[in-house]
Amino acid sequence: ARDRRGRDADSGYRGMKVVLAGIIGRYPYGGVAWCSLMYLLGLRDLGHEVLYLEDTGECVYDADRDQLSTDPSYGTRHIQATLQPFDLGDRWCFVNYDGTYHGITRAALRAYCADADLYIDLSGGCWFWRDEYQRIPHKVFVDSDPVFTQLAIAKGVEWYVEFFHGFDRLFTFGANIGTPACDVPTGAFTWHHTWQPVVTTQWRTEAPPATDLTTTVMTWKTESFTDVDGNKDREFVKFLDLPTRTAARFQLAVNGPHALLRDHGWGPVDAMQMSRSPWDYRDFIQRSRAEFGVAKHAYVSRRSGWFSDRTECYLAAGRPAVVQETGWSAHLPSGTGLLPFSTVEEAVEGLARLDRDYAAHARAAREIAEACFAAERVLPPFLETALS
Repeated sequence: ARDRRGRDADSGYRGMKVVLAGIIGRYPYGGVAWCSLMYLLGLRDLGHEVLYLEDTGECVYDADRDQLSTDPSYGTRHIQATLQPFDLGDRWCFVNYDGTYHGITRAALRAYCADADLYIDLSGGCWFWRDEYQRIPHKVFVDSDPVFTQLAIAKGVEWYVEFFHGFDRLFTFGANIGTPACDVPTGAFTWHHTWQPVVTTQWRTEAPPATDLTTTVMTWKTESFTDVDGNKDREFVKFLDLPTRTAARFQLAVNGPHALLRDHGWGPVDAMQMSRSPWDYRDFIQRSRAEFGVAKHAYVSRRSGWFSDRTECYLAAGRPAVVQETGWSAHLPSGTGLLPFSTVEEAVEGLARLDRDYAAHARAAREIAEACFAAERVLPPFLETALS
């Protein structure tokens, strides 16, 4: 029998009921969907019961109309289409900005929460402390946007600070947050490091790359945290002329300035079309030869140690990655399969190294994913800390 925390003396934590709050509907993009999906699948594979929740108080983005919409149907269809193939089509609840419930009913959600063991808020999938959430014994927040989150807390807005005080444990994808390597203020809060878990079986492919393109999927500039000038555009312009200095051929799925990027040889394509579903997003990565990834300026300048969940997926697919240094190389293997850069010259050399022995880099990429990011490796220590 398990106790209230789901601990089995013989096998660790088993059979818990978990609520995971995410943003699949609010941001209906393939990459965002995979972030929540891999937590759900990884936890289920470990023997836990899972329910997906979304309760942000915001309107969804309707990609068909290219606008925010008070009608949540685009977002709820996206949630259903994401979860149904994994037999989770009846395991979700979306609370619209107007308080209406979609998926399971409010009564069913409250009944599930009444004996749930763990509540995980991933990337602000919920911004409310409803009674049913507060009563769950263990509550954790997973920060996928380090630096921005901590700086927002440091501003001292009362409701925001109190919201984070409601959690028992706080986790971040920034490996250097709260350490001497990073000067981002953490105040009274302790941030535990974790990586995005990857269900590697969902990404593994024996097929060789369908193209010779080095790719990435990226947002040029976000509308969140507008008071922090820390977006990806500030870093990318430093490498704008890279295609003229390397034999690599590029394709960027990006929502940024296509004409500028095209003129400099980056081969931009529409990011939304490449991310309309989790399967479109996965296909794009698996067709690629490798990833070239630039990080947000805030991650780089503050040495946050952030590492991309997207890059993890490239590695799991056996696609090597040349990605910008944020301080992550102090925590992860690098040099073969995964190559850091800080300067244009280092980026040029990293891309050239892939050409010299691509097969070795591809093998190493998959090995790094299995050793460092596989859900069965990431989630047990995450749960141990969450429930301690």
